[in-house]
Amino acid sequence: MKIGLISDTHSHLDPKVLEYFQSVDEIWHAGDIGEVSVTQQLEHLKPLRAVYGNIDDKNLQALYPEYLWFDCEGLRIWMTHIAGSPPNYNPRTKKILKEKSADVLICGHSHILKVIKDPKYNLLYINPGAAGNHGFHHIKTIMRFEILNKEIKNMEVIELGKRGKI
Repeated sequence: MKIGLISDTHSHLDPKVLEYFQSVDEIWHAGDIGEVSVTQQLEHLKPLRAVYGNIDDKNLQALYPEYLWFDCEGLRIWMTHIAGSPPNYNPRTKKILKEKSADVLICGHSHILKVIKDPKYNLLYINPGAAGNHGFHHIKTIMRFEILNKEIKNMEVIELGKRGKI
């Protein structure tokens, strides 16, 4: 299964995203979508899994959950927008991780691209950074990777270029 991972579009979908995600099987959006037109374009390209973020309005909150738990190629995935990052998860994330286990935790919010193994919760933490023009990040980023037989392989960070002016 080849995955395209994106977060923090904030109503802006760089046209290059559609090119880079042409070869994936699914697209995962880790929140702060901004406008439903963003997810409509992604859904038109490939099957989409998404969560809403803190900037998303009631319309997006009605379409997408705050937490998404699912299995992919034998891995238990938890996607949510705001989680903190290892070892400094927010209290809500710590509470959930004590009650439920995940192999992979995907989030956004910080606009900081980070991939790290968390030995305390025995999971892989992935934040793809931010793909939109709003925020303090300088470079827009997305990710692609493959999941096969309970393993993540061929992980790529794709830089889309400098964040545009708002």
